[in-house]
Amino acid sequence: MSNAQWELQRAVYQALAADAAVKAEIGDPPRIYDDPPDDAVFPYMTLGEARARDWRGVDGGLEHEIRFHVFSRYAGRREVKRIMGAVYDALHDATLTLTGHRLVNIRFVFGDAFRRQDGETYQGAIRFRAVTEPE
Repeated sequence: MSNAQWELQRAVYQALAADAAVKAEIGDPPRIYDDPPDDAVFPYMTLGEARARDWRGVDGGLEHEIRFHVFSRYAGRREVKRIMGAVYDALHDATLTLTGHRLVNIRFVFGDAFRRQDGETYQGAIRFRAVTEPE
């Protein structure tokens, strides 16, 4: 199971890091972190929670839920929503290559943008569902 999860994370990261709209929003190379540094430059993205479960009894098939978080200090939600839009465009129904697995699909599920308790940081949360099968 973990191999499919890792391959999906790798492929998603590569797709985001190669996407011109994502790079235009969060830098080139894009500031996408698994664990952001304390001095991370805004705006940036983090790889969020990831879950996987058996997919309809298909041997080795998994349904994945993957989340991303966007952080901005821009006044208002505009920058967060622009970044989330670029992520959506890069990943929704994307064709991604995974080693040892086949991506059946990847689809947008949910997005939210809100102000954090510090009063100056805005955060976006975006979630996708993906299905993989072993090759």
